[in-house]
Amino acid sequence: MLVVEDARSLADVLVEGLRDQGMAVDVAYDGLEAAAKLDLGGYDVVVLDRDLPGIHGDTLCEMIAERDDRAMVLMLTAAGSPGDRVSGLSLGADDYLAKPFHFPELVLRIRSLARRRPTARARTLRAAGIELNPLLRTVTRDGRPLDLSVKEFGVLEALLRALPAFLSTEDLLEQVWDEHANPFTNTVTVTIGRLRRKLGDPPVIITKPGVGYRIINTSTDGPVTAV
Repeated sequence: MLVVEDARSLADVLVEGLRDQGMAVDVAYDGLEAAAKLDLGGYDVVVLDRDLPGIHGDTLCEMIAERDDRAMVLMLTAAGSPGDRVSGLSLGADDYLAKPFHFPELVLRIRSLARRRPTARARTLRAAGIELNPLLRTVTRDGRPLDLSVKEFGVLEALLRALPAFLSTEDLLEQVWDEHANPFTNTVTVTIGRLRRKLGDPPVIITKPGVGYRIINTSTDGPVTAV
């Protein structure tokens, strides 16, 4: 997701809190930076401050609404009157939250928007005896609950969604971490190692040198399914 907020202190607090919730978050501090990032990467949700320098939030909202692969927009602003909400929603915003707000409410609204996005995927992923529910943040293998860290959960979800394809280290850094992740770090290797240990036997994550990682679906139910 992308947070667009010109008040740097607020933006940085939001980004840190949302990352703690397991979200891959980029940030832009003005409208021009936001427009550039929207052109480069596909986002599920954009938290958009309305009064932005460079390009106004209203203009950005209209630009996002016109895209074929449009993100869901949560307009975040100090202007919270009914008239302000109506005008914001009429620009193409999908939700509107006035400042000040409670952070848990923001998280719930973001997750609700991600579920409503037309290209949003199914809730529960299954393969190799693994069941992962991204909304409830639960994982089991052969009925055994797994206690995964935020990044372990994100890596497993990405691998399940990618089946039967491989994901490279760069793919995982982009999907599970964020724009500031060091491409030369060994954090993906370390996270995969911890995840393998927690998943247990028989091993289901394979590594192909120079290609990446993939889950082998060892279950008797055929390919990975999503319901």
